[in-house]
Amino acid sequence: MDLTEKKLAGEQVFSGGFIKVQRDSVALPDGSPAWREYIRHPGAVAVLALADDGKLLLERQFRYPLARTFLEIPAGKIDPQEAPLTTAKRELLEETGYRAANWFYLGKAYPCIGYSDEVIHYYLATALTAGERQLDEGEFLEVLTVPLAEVMTMTLDGRICDSKSLVGLHWLAAWQRGELRCEAL
Repeated sequence: MDLTEKKLAGEQVFSGGFIKVQRDSVALPDGSPAWREYIRHPGAVAVLALADDGKLLLERQFRYPLARTFLEIPAGKIDPQEAPLTTAKRELLEETGYRAANWFYLGKAYPCIGYSDEVIHYYLATALTAGERQLDEGEFLEVLTVPLAEVMTMTLDGRICDSKSLVGLHWLAAWQRGELRCEAL
């Protein structure tokens, strides 16, 4: 069965500093018409920064759309013409002040497939060295180091509940069990 929807026409209905909104007319698999509205996103990275003592770097940050503070893994958007690994290294340093000697690519995930083309590339960073944070203007967050066992408990009791962090922590656990193979970068 072919489930493909075919684009007939489209237009960008909003362009902001970060996202764009697209509205397309499509033909459904049975030929009937429909509209699709979705967010065009530049892509992002997420970093699982694991210290030698088994603690993971987390960030506590207010997220305006949901009007609350979240605990998350470090992450950020990919700048134009920037490679995802370059973004991961930049974001880890900017947000946490840490650098990593070892980097591993864990995979990619699409967090909002019903209304966005966003892709998040996941990296594991180890052999961490602390330094000075270089936060962007208007960026406010707190960095915590939390034992990994407690982080995993936080995913079950709701203290960590954003999909980006949950996916990353799932892959980190699989990597630690030897079930997720990834090569050093």
